[in-house]
Amino acid sequence: MIKGKDILTLLELSPQEIELILNLADKLKMEAVKGIYKPLLANRTLCMIFQKPSTRTRVSFEVGMFELGGYTITLTPSEMQLSRGETIEDTARTLSRYVNILAARVFNHNDVVRLAEAATIPVINALSDKWHPCQILADLQTIREVKGRLKGLKLAWVGDGNNVCNTLLIGCAKMGINMVVAHPPGYDPLKEALNEAYKCAEESGAKIDTTHDPKVAVKDADIVVTDTFISMGKEEEREERMKVFLPNYQVNTRLMSLAKPDAVFMHCLPAKRGEEVTDEVIDGPKSIVWEEAENRKHTEKALLCLLLLDEKALF
Repeated sequence: MIKGKDILTLLELSPQEIELILNLADKLKMEAVKGIYKPLLANRTLCMIFQKPSTRTRVSFEVGMFELGGYTITLTPSEMQLSRGETIEDTARTLSRYVNILAARVFNHNDVVRLAEAATIPVINALSDKWHPCQILADLQTIREVKGRLKGLKLAWVGDGNNVCNTLLIGCAKMGINMVVAHPPGYDPLKEALNEAYKCAEESGAKIDTTHDPKVAVKDADIVVTDTFISMGKEEEREERMKVFLPNYQVNTRLMSLAKPDAVFMHCLPAKRGEEVTDEVIDGPKSIVWEEAENRKHTEKALLCLLLLDEKALF
């Protein structure tokens, strides 16, 4: 049962619960296409705290909550007493008395953990330095839409072993997608993410692997995924990272040609065009990045509903 849970890493969800979220996201998306918007979360309020800039996360959550008949409050720390020394715990306890659910985009994952531990309402990690569960739910919905299934596919990650990569490892391992991470030495995924992915893969039958060779990872892949080489908070490492990642870890037409003929390209956005991906790939016929971006709204709507309502009321 998903209702009342905190979603901080994706590890909180079983494969069956992830499938439930995807099924509801598909249902809500189909209804939206027909112009049907049911006020499932009428008189419910989502409060979002943003330490980092946001386009897709903020807009998808705000519009999604509006389409569900609810209300959203979006705050930055400078607008709150956090900026004057109030603790995260006291903030969580206070907000729990006003709103129904919290989401936070933070620099340090421990901040959202502290928020969740003190709150008496569900807390969603809207991105931290370690994990990005909302993005991966949308990725899984997009892959299933395009490929018709999840289990048995091969996904190649090319680039930095960052927060998106960490969470994608968990999502793929839980849902039976074989995943190979190609990363430069020293830019590995989180050890915790790999260890948990290996455990999940034992149950699903997925194969999880890492390599330093992007060509090995992409060979015969169904899905090729990358992300910026310089995540938020790593800007001072830009010059060093460019030397490490370019040109070998750039997803271009040459690298994509090693994947299956019907392979698709994904990127959580924003993209640094000409760095981790070329225009020819992101704007090309194999790219499904805009479908991926749209599905952030649908999976977040499904997640909000399942965290706040009984499952029986939604299907």
